[in-house]
Amino acid sequence: MLIESAEVLVSSPGRNFVTLRITTDDGVTGLGDATLNGRELSVAAYLSEHVVPLLIGRDPANIEDTWQYLYRGAYWRRGPVTMAAIAGVDTALWDIAAKVAKLPLYRLLGGRSRTGLLTYGHASGVDLPELFDSIREHLDEGYRAIRVQTGIPGLPSVYGVAHSRNAAEGAGSGSDARYDYEPARRSALPVEETWDTRAYLRHIPGVFEAVRNEFGPELILLHDAHHRLTPIQAAKLGKSLEPYDLFWLEDVTPAENQAALRRVREHTTTPLAIGEVFNTIWDYRELFEEQLIDYVRSPVTHAGGITGLRRIFDFASVYQIKSGAHGPTDVSPVGLSAAIHLGIAIPNFGIQEYMQHSPTTHEVFRTTYTFENGSLAPSDAPGLGVDYDDDVAAAHPYERAYLPVNRLLDGTVHDW
Repeated sequence: MLIESAEVLVSSPGRNFVTLRITTDDGVTGLGDATLNGRELSVAAYLSEHVVPLLIGRDPANIEDTWQYLYRGAYWRRGPVTMAAIAGVDTALWDIAAKVAKLPLYRLLGGRSRTGLLTYGHASGVDLPELFDSIREHLDEGYRAIRVQTGIPGLPSVYGVAHSRNAAEGAGSGSDARYDYEPARRSALPVEETWDTRAYLRHIPGVFEAVRNEFGPELILLHDAHHRLTPIQAAKLGKSLEPYDLFWLEDVTPAENQAALRRVREHTTTPLAIGEVFNTIWDYRELFEEQLIDYVRSPVTHAGGITGLRRIFDFASVYQIKSGAHGPTDVSPVGLSAAIHLGIAIPNFGIQEYMQHSPTTHEVFRTTYTFENGSLAPSDAPGLGVDYDDDVAAAHPYERAYLPVNRLLDGTVHDW
C-alpha cells in the first residue's frame, strides 16, 4: 500500500480550517488538521508546494520515518507553520493506520487508560451577572470544569469575553460565532484592542471570590492570563488567586523566556499551564526539568501531530506533569478527535479543553466522539472517527481573518 494522493482542503464553515486528506492506492483515506489561526494559507502553501510532492509513493505505514523525514529533511526545523504541516501529515497517517487495522485510533496508541476525558468549557461575561449566567449555561450542558474570563472595568473588549462589542462585527458572513468562540475576525486588517494590566490585577481576584461564593468550592475553575503579564505580575496574580483553589492558571507570561517561570514558582502554589504556542519537545525541556509548570497546553495540530505530542507527553510524565491539550475552535474536529484518542491512551492525562464547534462546522466535519456528563470519549469507529463532506465545504470558501492586535493604553503593542 502506497500513498497515491494528498489534498490540501481549505474551507471556512464558521471559521477557517486547513485539512490534509491522504489517500492510498487501496482507497483508504486519512485526515489531518493543519490549521494555523490567522495564518492558514501559509500552512496550506507549505503543504501544497513543498510537502505533498514528497508524500506520493511513500508507504503510509512508516509514520515515524515520515515524521523524521519532514522534520529533519527540511533542515529548517520547528516553528508553527512547519509543525502544523507535519501535524496534518502525521495525523492523517495515524488515521489510515487505524482504518487499515479496522480499529479506533486509541487502540493503536495502547488502548484505554480511562473511560472518558474530563473537559472544561469557557464561561465569560462583561460583568458578574452575565458571567454567572454563562457559568450556569455550562453547568446545564454538563461541564464539571469551567474556565472563567471576565470584562475589565474601563476596557471596551477583553480576550475571551463573549459580550465584547466587537462580537458581531467581522465574525464572518452568516456566522454563528461569538467573540470567545472565534476571535479571528473577517476584516482587511486586524482589530486593535486595548489593555490595562493594573486594572486587570485589581479586578480578577474579586471575580473569583464572587464565583466561589456563588457556586461553592467543588466547581473546578480555570483562568487564562493569555501571556499578558511580566514574571512578577504573574507571581502576584497567582498568589492573589490561591484562596480560590484554581485547577490551573494558564499562560501567565510569555514562556519563551523559560527562566521567568522560576519567579512565578517562587511566589505561588497556584498550578501553572503553558504551551499552546509551543511546537516541539525542545520548547519544554527547561520547564519540565525544573518542574516549572504543571500542565502541557500544546495541541496535536501545532505540535507535530500525534507522534510529536505523544513524545512531549511522555517526557512530561517523567516529572509528574500532565496533559491539558489546547482545544479551541481553531483546532478543527479532526485535531480535537486526535487529542481525544491520545488523551484516552496516555497515563498522565490531566484535562481537555473543549470549545464546542458550531453547527456549520459539524456539517463539514462529521464526528463520532461524544460529550456526556462533562467528559469526552472517542467512538469505536475505525481511525479518528471523522469524515469530511466536500460538497458542504465547497459552500464555505476561505475568508481572510485576523486575530486582534493588542495595545496598552499609551499605544504600545502588547501581547495578545
